[in-house]
Amino acid sequence: MNQTNQTLLEQLRITEFEIEHRKNLLNFGPHDVQRLVACKPLIEAQLDDLVACFYRTQTSEPEIALLIGDADTLTRLRSAQRRYILDLFSGNYGLEYVNNRLRIGMVHKRIGVEPKLYLAGVHTLLSLLTSTLSDTRAGIGELRLTQESLQKLIHFDVTLVFETYIRSLVTEIEIAKNKSEQYARSMEEKVRERTLQLEELSKTDPLTGLQNKRHLNETLGRVLSGAQRRREAVTVIYMDVNDFKSINDNFGHQRGDEILCSVAEAMKQVSREEDVCFRCGGDEFCVILPNSTEDSIRDTYLPRLRHAVSSSNDKPVSLSIGLAQAGPHDYCNADALLHRADEGMYREKRATKQPGTRTVSTLQAA
Repeated sequence: MNQTNQTLLEQLRITEFEIEHRKNLLNFGPHDVQRLVACKPLIEAQLDDLVACFYRTQTSEPEIALLIGDADTLTRLRSAQRRYILDLFSGNYGLEYVNNRLRIGMVHKRIGVEPKLYLAGVHTLLSLLTSTLSDTRAGIGELRLTQESLQKLIHFDVTLVFETYIRSLVTEIEIAKNKSEQYARSMEEKVRERTLQLEELSKTDPLTGLQNKRHLNETLGRVLSGAQRRREAVTVIYMDVNDFKSINDNFGHQRGDEILCSVAEAMKQVSREEDVCFRCGGDEFCVILPNSTEDSIRDTYLPRLRHAVSSSNDKPVSLSIGLAQAGPHDYCNADALLHRADEGMYREKRATKQPGTRTVSTLQAA
């Protein structure tokens, strides 16, 4: 339940039984009540003087005067103090009385009255009331008992005031703690997001957006391990752009970068979600294709890739491509598989440059 829907008594779980228990702890009983009620007429007669004297003493202290602040506030405080003094001698010290004391603790905390100032005020009021009670016609013994009864009741009140005061402090600490924890969680999330971004950046080739060579072996090793457990084939494509140096020399590096990006986009376009595409540096690229064989890649993937590359360039661009398969019966490590694919690429490149063999397509040929 929201605490704004509960009284302070309910929030602190203070019942009539608890109130009586607290009174018993202070040995505050019916005789004390009778003694205080008997002094009510005397107190009422001296009430204005008591309140005036109390606030003269209080406002002489700069810290308290600063807290009070203005005449209107002082008037309200005088009125509240009159009610409190009358309550002390009313004889009614049940739930309503206790709830009012709890509220005082809450108010003192909210306006910033430090415990030392509150206790100083209690001491001043007790001294004034004790002095006033000396005017009673009761004997010395009865006067002493009445003063003790008043001390017990004020001690009872102080414990209630400080319960809400301390509770407010604890609540502030819990709120501050929750805010700190929320801030820490927020910062952790930002750090986690930033770390993921940095990890992604560290894996990504800035020109093409493909993964870079740095994580090629690690990724291929993981794919091979999974394929071996499932007894599946894995095929690796290794390729480069034919005559890429001539393209850069004749048409400039900007055109060379455009071709690299077009090849990367073609790879993304024809690859499945589970395929992983890499730029290995310069004009070399690699694709890891899980659960695929060389034959299926030659029949489906490579024709689509060459077509996509050709379609994305206004001048002919050709690729030298090597394939290597691992599994589903025999497996090798990542380095060995990449080496075989790399060798296949260079065999194709050499074949296209043999005497009498025309290069498939280059910008120069266009």
